[in-house]
Amino acid sequence: MQFTVALDGPAAAGKGTIARAIAKKFKFAHLDTGMLYRAVGLKTLEQGHGIIDPKRAAIVAGKLADHDVQRYDLRSAMASRAASKVAVLPEVRAALMDYQRNFARREGGAVLDGRDIGTVICPDAEIKLFVTATDAVRARRRFEELLSGGASTTLDAVLKDLQIRDARDSQREAAPMVQADDAVLLDTTDLSIDAAVEQAVTLIKQKMG
Repeated sequence: MQFTVALDGPAAAGKGTIARAIAKKFKFAHLDTGMLYRAVGLKTLEQGHGIIDPKRAAIVAGKLADHDVQRYDLRSAMASRAASKVAVLPEVRAALMDYQRNFARREGGAVLDGRDIGTVICPDAEIKLFVTATDAVRARRRFEELLSGGASTTLDAVLKDLQIRDARDSQREAAPMVQADDAVLLDTTDLSIDAAVEQAVTLIKQKMG
């Protein structure tokens, strides 16, 4: 069986958590596509001694290995900023597209979460969800996540970082973050994670018949 679930939306809206829960519920494979861009961004920074060169980023993306996507520091603020910078590069997105599309159509079902899954990577996905929440709620969630990981930052700094990334992701020329016309909006601002997952599961079950 091939069944693709596409989840898009801004950072800290809950799409990753929801995607993992959906994958576990339906025994689908899961791919957090943001980790691909974080891995490319960090590796490009390291090879460029702190500078992201577009040509170098494209080469890194074309040679990305599994161990690159399993790095312990991919959840860091630096990785987030680097990911947003390389994600605007058409060459990087093209290098990673085949990997994502092949993953999406594997037998047994797949869940992919990112920012252009329903619009570019999997426009024919059986179901698309656009997961969002208010800036304030998302900033609080990311702030608490960073603190629990030992990071030293402020809520205001996290909010500003999220807003800058949102603007970059939604305004970029290459695959901007937008809600697909046929995607279901899932606003998690006032929802617990269990409630959000329940809504997503219900929608998928309806689609699967």
